[in-house]
Amino acid sequence: MTDRLRESQPGAVHASRLEPVSQAGVRRTLLVSASVGVFLSFVEAFDTGHVAFLPRTVFMVTVGLAGALLGMASFRLAGLIPLTRRGLVVHTVISGTLMTPLMGLLVWGAVGFVSRGRAHTHELPQYMLITWVMCLVMSGLAIFLSHRREAAQAAQAAPAAPAPVKFLERLPLKLRGAEIWAVEAEDHYLRLHTSKGQDLILMRLADAVAELEGIEGAQVHRSWWVARDAVADARRGDGRATLTLKDGSEVPVSRTYAKLIRDAGWI
Repeated sequence: MTDRLRESQPGAVHASRLEPVSQAGVRRTLLVSASVGVFLSFVEAFDTGHVAFLPRTVFMVTVGLAGALLGMASFRLAGLIPLTRRGLVVHTVISGTLMTPLMGLLVWGAVGFVSRGRAHTHELPQYMLITWVMCLVMSGLAIFLSHRREAAQAAQAAPAAPAPVKFLERLPLKLRGAEIWAVEAEDHYLRLHTSKGQDLILMRLADAVAELEGIEGAQVHRSWWVARDAVADARRGDGRATLTLKDGSEVPVSRTYAKLIRDAGWI
C-alpha cells in the first residue's frame, strides 16, 4: 500500500476575538506613543511653547505612554462589548470613547500644571473634545493595524489548498464529476469503478496510483486500488480479506497489503 493511506486532517480551530497581547505588540505600541509625544513636543502642542524643550518632551512622552496603556486597556475592554463586532468603525468609536474620560483628565490636569501651575475648570470641555478626537485617531490606527496583523497571521497559518487529483483528468466524459471508488487492472487497461458506472482506460496501475494522490485510498492488491469511502463492507475468511464496494464489487486484499490495511482500521 506504500504511502497511499492518509489520515484526515483536523479542522482548523478558530481563535477567539481577544487574543493575548504579545510583548512585541506592547513594545510597538509604546514606541509609537513615545514618538507621538516627541512630535507633540516639537510642535509645542497644548500651548506648552514656553516650557523648555527637554522637560516638555519628557512630559509629552510620559503622557503619550500613559495614553498607550489606557488605550490598550480600552481596546481590550471594547472587544468584550458585542456591539464592536459590527465593524472597525464601531470598535474604534467605542474604544476611543472609553479611554477619553481618563485621558482627557490626565491631559487637562498635566498641561495645566506644566503651563500655569494649575488647571482651569472652564477649559476641561475643550480638552475633553480634543482628547476624544485624538483617542479616536489613535484607536482607529491601533485597531486597523491589529486586524491587518491578525489577517496576515491567519493567512500564514491557513493550510495550503490541496493539489488537484491529477487522475480525475483522465476520466472519460461520461464519468466526469463521479466519485472514484476503485481502479482495477485488466491486462493493459484499467477498469474504473465510479459512482456513475464503469469504463476502461489505457494505463498502468502503478501510474494511476501515483496520480490518485489526494484521494484517501490504498492499493490493496497488485491489481486493485480502492478509495476508503467506497468500502461498504469488509470481511475476513479462509486466510484472506475481502472488501465489498458500494456497487457490490468484491475486492481481494492480498497478504502483501493485509497488515497495512488492518493497521489503518479498514478491516
